[in-house]
Amino acid sequence: MDSELSELAAAHGVATSYRDGDRRPVQVDPDVVVRVLGLLDVDAGSPEARRAALAAARERAAAGRLPGTIAVRTDHSRPLPEPGVLVDAGGGRREFTEVPAGLEPGWYRLELPSQEVVVVVAPPALPRPERGWGWMLQLYALRSADSWGIGDLGDLRAFTSWTGAEHGAGAVLLNPLHAITPVPPVQPSPYTPSSRRFGTPMALRISDLTAYARADGTSRAEVDALRPDLTGGRIEHDRVWAAKRSALELLWRAEGRPRPPGIEADLEEFAMYCALAERYGARWSRWPEGLRRPDGPDVAAAKAQLAPRIAFHAWVQLQVQDQLAAVRDAARAVGVRVVHDLAVGCDPEGADGWALQDVLAQGVRVGAPPDAFSQQGQDWGLPPWRPDRLDATGYAAYRDLLRALLRQADGLRIDHVAGLWRLWWVPPGESPDRGTYVHYDSEVMLAVLTLEAHRAGALVIGEDLGTVEPEVTEGLAERNVLGSSVLWFTRDLDAPGEPLLAPQDWPEQSVATVSTHDLPTATGFLRGEHVRVRAELGLLDDVPAEEEKAARERQELVDHLRAQGLVDGPDPGEDQIVVALHALLARSRSRLVLVSPYDVVGEVRQPNLPGTVDEYPNWRLPLPVTLEELRDDPRVRVVVDQLRLHRGGAPGNG
Repeated sequence: MDSELSELAAAHGVATSYRDGDRRPVQVDPDVVVRVLGLLDVDAGSPEARRAALAAARERAAAGRLPGTIAVRTDHSRPLPEPGVLVDAGGGRREFTEVPAGLEPGWYRLELPSQEVVVVVAPPALPRPERGWGWMLQLYALRSADSWGIGDLGDLRAFTSWTGAEHGAGAVLLNPLHAITPVPPVQPSPYTPSSRRFGTPMALRISDLTAYARADGTSRAEVDALRPDLTGGRIEHDRVWAAKRSALELLWRAEGRPRPPGIEADLEEFAMYCALAERYGARWSRWPEGLRRPDGPDVAAAKAQLAPRIAFHAWVQLQVQDQLAAVRDAARAVGVRVVHDLAVGCDPEGADGWALQDVLAQGVRVGAPPDAFSQQGQDWGLPPWRPDRLDATGYAAYRDLLRALLRQADGLRIDHVAGLWRLWWVPPGESPDRGTYVHYDSEVMLAVLTLEAHRAGALVIGEDLGTVEPEVTEGLAERNVLGSSVLWFTRDLDAPGEPLLAPQDWPEQSVATVSTHDLPTATGFLRGEHVRVRAELGLLDDVPAEEEKAARERQELVDHLRAQGLVDGPDPGEDQIVVALHALLARSRSRLVLVSPYDVVGEVRQPNLPGTVDEYPNWRLPLPVTLEELRDDPRVRVVVDQLRLHRGGAPGNG
């Protein structure tokens, strides 16, 4: 790759090389670099265009201009290239030659003679989480006698109240509860949402709505008759949504079809998308041209025409927000933090793809480069933020997203947290191995996260599994953001054979779990179910080798538990091993331990099997027991006793 292209790419945060999972250097195809630069509106397609773009980049660098948004820690000052005026949120103005230490955390505007800059002033770190334990739930799987074929917010309220009061659990981590597109087919994956700023009405407990309580007996009977049951051992998202949508329509009409007063602009825009999707289909790129942007020329007329549907979807979303807040408040009453999960992206054809298209890289898909797990790389089908547009707009879209989630939660998990530093961009039409990393201003990304979590008093967890650069782990630890430690992967990388780590050597600034939703459950691992299923689906090239590897890993795990004094005998049973796994987590140095009901009750199937879509019932598997049965299950009591013995109270701030 020629030096001019390398310099130009570096100026715009586009990687020309990277290290793979084995830390070997990989060079990016120059054509891919040129394409990705083009996606950032940088023309590098010819030598002449490249030289012109490079000259402009050098001129900006020589001028010493600040980025459009900068981060400042409260304990550090930051020199300015020229004297300026710092304006606080209340309009107060002070002249400075540097942004001083000791400012109140918040959002500021810096007025310089040559430019205006957004300043994010954040504390250096969040409060250090106390040692504790909790649960991680796939809420859709937590069905009960009162839910409609899918776990709902009523089930969550009952679960948190039970485990907080009876067990002393201190946290419940949820799968993403982001909004769906309200027309079929419903996307079952919670990690491909229509909008990350709003909540899913699929999680509503219909009978807990105020409108249901106010409805007359006939209307309530009509609503009750819509309730679907779980059939065939699978969660049927389309069937559940059809029933809940019909129930919501009935109750909205019974309320007099209200238009909620004082609808915020973002909510009205989301409701507008939902109404347009009902009329024109779920893919906004195929709508009439004048409607393909929120500021399109035909949007105003459509808004007037679709006013009743906009009012309905806004009303539905307010019901979601009310029930989410009720869950949070009930959990707080028993000392439980509700921790929401932030997916790494959104459906490009969904509500956020339509509303935020000016700050998203249209046509680009986020993924991962080739590695041992996926030799062809991964394509997640999600559009990334454009770092240049985030900078120019003061990171407002990112800030508002965090605020929307933290409004209803006491904690936040960031899926693929390395994306605050860099994301693997796959250009339109390319396979995932023909991409490259695009870098973000991690100082600003982290400052916004730290500031908004500080304001909300929230715990933050970063999912930092896989190929993660050292600066990610260090950056999280410095700010008291907990990383992720999964039993199968927590090893001594410096020792021969990379053995499993003893619990006292686990990373302290982390959340310890047996597994994740993308990996085998405890019982599935012990039985080799992950090999059997992938072999059955034709996803393995050498089945005997994988079976041998699984048996070897099982024996390694049992030997490790025996060395820790947690199992005895030559061949301990599954139930004994599962309890021992949780005892191991409980004894670890990790600040927080999270337990999955899948592991405790012996579920064999994992929630999601990466590399499959319809071949495996991803995100459609309920727990094998109901909430009522879970509460009386003796296996729960045995595991909880281990956690309480070694961990005691709930995680808080200390």
